[in-house]
Amino acid sequence: MAQSFGTSFTVVEVTGDDRRTQIWIALAKPSQATTLVLAAVPEGWTADVLDILLMPEQQKMFADLHLEPGDVHRIDRD
Repeated sequence: MAQSFGTSFTVVEVTGDDRRTQIWIALAKPSQATTLVLAAVPEGWTADVLDILLMPEQQKMFADLHLEPGDVHRIDRD
């Protein structure tokens, strides 16, 4: 049976070995997002879902990335 990832974005904060953090998004349910992001980063890093409300501009920016369900993407901070 195929797994349903959902159709909404989940924001995940990742902490590396150097204690610096990164922000990632996953086009997946919160219950799946952490696992998907951890699969994309080096072993030993940690990840936590951030419980934040995305503004319409952020939703559009993420939608413009054309992610497929189950995809993850690191957000660069300026």
